[in-house]
Amino acid sequence: MRTPSPSTAFPGPAALRTAAAALLTAPLIAAPAAAQADAQPPADCLAADGATVEEQRLSDDVPQEILRRSGFDGTAADFTRALCSAPNLKAAENAVRRHGDRLWSAAVARVQGTGPYRGASRDTSEDGLSAGDDRPLYWARLGMTSALRRWEPSYELADADRARLIEVLERASRGQDDMAFSGNPNMKRVVVTGFDPFRLDGDMRRSNPSGAAALALDGTVIETEAGPTLVQTAVFPVRWRDFTDGMVESALVPHYTGDRPADAVFTVSQGREGRFDLEAHNGAWRGGSDDNERVGEAGMVPIPEGVPTVSPQPQWSDSTLDRPAIVEATSGSPFPVVDNTQVTEIPAGGTEPVVRPGGPTEGSRARAGGGGSYLSNEIAYRNTLLRDATGRDIPAGHIHTPVLHFGEGSDAVTDPSFEEMRDSITEQTTLIVEASVRD
Repeated sequence: MRTPSPSTAFPGPAALRTAAAALLTAPLIAAPAAAQADAQPPADCLAADGATVEEQRLSDDVPQEILRRSGFDGTAADFTRALCSAPNLKAAENAVRRHGDRLWSAAVARVQGTGPYRGASRDTSEDGLSAGDDRPLYWARLGMTSALRRWEPSYELADADRARLIEVLERASRGQDDMAFSGNPNMKRVVVTGFDPFRLDGDMRRSNPSGAAALALDGTVIETEAGPTLVQTAVFPVRWRDFTDGMVESALVPHYTGDRPADAVFTVSQGREGRFDLEAHNGAWRGGSDDNERVGEAGMVPIPEGVPTVSPQPQWSDSTLDRPAIVEATSGSPFPVVDNTQVTEIPAGGTEPVVRPGGPTEGSRARAGGGGSYLSNEIAYRNTLLRDATGRDIPAGHIHTPVLHFGEGSDAVTDPSFEEMRDSITEQTTLIVEASVRD
């Protein structure tokens, strides 16, 4: 995702899911909306106030229609009942983790066609929502975090304990706790991350194709000449505060350290019109644009304490993807793939920003990486900084997808043009990842 601007419309293989995981998802989405008329959160459990700006959007008709048509409309109510019945903090934490895990598993199963609605009767019906959609996960999660934030238990709940429960729910429902690699020890390991939808005040229907791609790739195996590669994925919020608090490092450090780290780490977000970009250089600068909570942050990217890093903090970190090889391997795809080396810098001794098509010059200060100065640039910077700090010589870099659009004149929450473009972006993202791990 690039820095938002008024002229840019931003929204955003065999699966290894076991039968047990599929069963785990069933309680979340097994019942159609018509059977969930009584699935309302208990009124005496939640305070009326306390939801964030992002969570307040959930009351709009668009997210409610997305949830109903996807079958995820009872998720928050089920979670709320579990919270209300928890007799103590330990039981509440177990419920939070269980429902967070279930939501992620259900979203992956739905996108990959292994969930209760994998049949054509649900995905192609006039009142349904196509399987590849990332938005049910986003809106269902917001319903759950809103309930947890407004929850009034019968026992005293410290602010720190509530904050910890929210963190557990966020990580579990984003797949960040589900990126474990098991099975064949000789199988290559690849991490791919995506993002939530964003710029929703402009259009509440927006999706993020990077999130859709992450759901489609989670737990899949890519067959290469060098052998099979297992892909694990996660999704990140479009919020400055989570990055400041170290969410990226918490999720990615385990894949750069330990006895068996990842063989490649890709961060993905939505970027420019009509093309993919492989971002060569990432800048250590926040540009200040509003996030999903209408909060802007400007200044140097803050690195949390206690994580591997490079000192002094560098102004730039670079991609180690074989970008020319990826461009060549994906030629002929629906969207062009661009090796983007452009940055914006303040040159050494200078005071004003300058655009450099060929990358940063020595001693310059970052003002925008190839991916801009928003959270996509920041996750790319944090990821590649971890690679450098841990001394890992692996492919690591950022992929920007094309902007996802609805059909001309469409005001529906989904349409054939939107679905075809989203699925095409997902397929080409998969091809780019495959091209990076062939050897």
